[in-house]
This record gives sequence, C-alpha cells and structure tokens, in this order.
Amino acid sequence: MKLKNDVYRKSRGGYSRLLEIRCSSCNEKLFDYQKDGPGIIKRMYVDRIYKDVSGSSLKCRNCGKLIGSLTIYEKEKRPAYAVRPGTIRKRIVKSN
Repeated sequence: MKLKNDVYRKSRGGYSRLLEIRCSSCNEKLFDYQKDGPGIIKRMYVDRIYKDVSGSSLKCRNCGKLIGSLTIYEKEKRPAYAVRPGTIRKRIVKSN
C-alpha cells in the first residue's frame, strides 16, 4: 500500500505510518489506517482508512463492539470516527 502524501500529512510534519487496527475484545483485524504525525489515536479520518467503511458508527464485525462514532472534525472540516478509548489495538505495518 502506498501512503497518501497530501496537505494533511505535511501539516503534521510529514511523518506517517501505516497501522493495522484490531478490535481489543476479540482481536479481529478491522482495517489498515494511515496515522499522520505523532500522538495517540483520538480520531480516525475516513480518507485515511484503507477499506470501504460507511455508516454512522464503526463496529467490530466479529463481536459487535462499538469502536467509534462518525463526526466532522470542525478544525479541518473532515469526516472522522471519534475512537472510544480502549477499543482498538494497533500495530505498525509500515513506517515512513
């Protein structure tokens, strides 16, 4: 997978990594996600998720646990899923 290189990546210092996102309850792989910049995952932007995800909430397809809710991040006017703390596990797949 090729990482997206756009204005959002550049505004966060140009540092990105590809993460494998899993459910913390059942360890089911949900999708791959491009995280730009340092820090924890508070929200996952829809355009950075490498899978077709739609709907007002993000749930594990295996156990049904609610991972996050769809919202608009006002600062950038971008759709994102607000992640509930402790609901995901992440592993770095590719770092750049």
